[in-house]
Amino acid sequence: MRILVIGGGAREHALCRSLSLDPEVTAVHCAPGNAGIAEVATLHSVDALDGPAVAALAASDEVRADLVVVGPEAPLVAGVADTLRERGVPVFGPSAEAARLEGSKAFAKDVMAEAGVPTARSYVCTTAQEADAALDAFGPPYVVKDDGLAAGKGVVVTDDLAQARAHARACDGTVVVEEFLDGPEVSLFAVTDGETVVPLSPAQDFKRAHDGDEGPNTGGMGAYSPLPWADPKLVDEVTETVLEPTVRELRRRGTPFSGLLYAGLALTSRGVRVIEFNARFGDPETQVVLARLRTPLSGLLYAAATGTLADVAPLRWSEDAAVTVVVAAEGYPAAPRKGDVIEGLDEVAAHAPHAYVLHAGTAAADDGTVRSAGGRVLSVTATGEDLPAARERVYAAVERIRLAGSHHRRDIAAL
Repeated sequence: MRILVIGGGAREHALCRSLSLDPEVTAVHCAPGNAGIAEVATLHSVDALDGPAVAALAASDEVRADLVVVGPEAPLVAGVADTLRERGVPVFGPSAEAARLEGSKAFAKDVMAEAGVPTARSYVCTTAQEADAALDAFGPPYVVKDDGLAAGKGVVVTDDLAQARAHARACDGTVVVEEFLDGPEVSLFAVTDGETVVPLSPAQDFKRAHDGDEGPNTGGMGAYSPLPWADPKLVDEVTETVLEPTVRELRRRGTPFSGLLYAGLALTSRGVRVIEFNARFGDPETQVVLARLRTPLSGLLYAAATGTLADVAPLRWSEDAAVTVVVAAEGYPAAPRKGDVIEGLDEVAAHAPHAYVLHAGTAAADDGTVRSAGGRVLSVTATGEDLPAARERVYAAVERIRLAGSHHRRDIAAL
């Protein structure tokens, strides 16, 4: 099987790495990719938001893709998967209409209400006055969400009413104001073809920039899997009460969801509640989930793309634990500095396969060096027989990385 992955972050590096190790895959292509992905895939230049351009690349003599995997949310919301399907190219990723589940939080709330999915009480606000009234109704901690895509950084959770109001006013148009959900958060991915739903192993990520969950929200500073503290029945419960009802509701509406359905969950004192849905693999959770998946990834994604997921055998998982730690550029998330040389990558590579680096915001310079090119620069990932072992390995690997001014959390998976 020949596969084209669209995107250029650590999530796409994790996907390309897993596909490159898959015995059923004969060629991995990625557009646009990054400096690390270039080691496991052939890179191509393309505007990821241009459906016809992506479809032309997939059908080109060089690529001849049997499957296209769309990584980021923006191309999905833009309808890139629709264009590919219209041209007969199997694609892993939902239609633009189904991807509204991530593209509009107000739409997601409506779907959940119709499907009976448990979630936070909320107000959809279109004016500053409505937002102020909603904030007053709920009280602190205040939760304010930009209705549209915000690369994982459109949410503010704060006890400061002024900050909450400022965020509501800074959002472009509609905002969603929610009640605060207590309890630990869990990320659960599910692969679906619009009928069958296959959940993956749960993970937990760390959104705040600094240790102890301090600092601003980010796209994610680290993750781990499995979750030894979680109820063994959690995956079955979420599949039955959240994932399957949501897929049924979207199918009922005539916009079936085919691809990766990501449920961000809070395990509250009143039971499981959905914080948000995403329409694609999450970053950095993908890094740890795929590190533990033993079922070949290509067959799973292809079955979802072709409506044959019911025929896939039960998934196989490693007993090992996995931890990933994000190394971020100086100034991230507010104003990340770019262009700094990254050193120590070869030192981490010497410890593969138990520890390895997945590139996010990197670029190969003309002088042969790898340099920072984004806010979240690297995802350092490690596996071990349990979480303490994986955690020890990942932080030993992080210490080998040298990037001027960089920062990372030191409490990932510190249970």
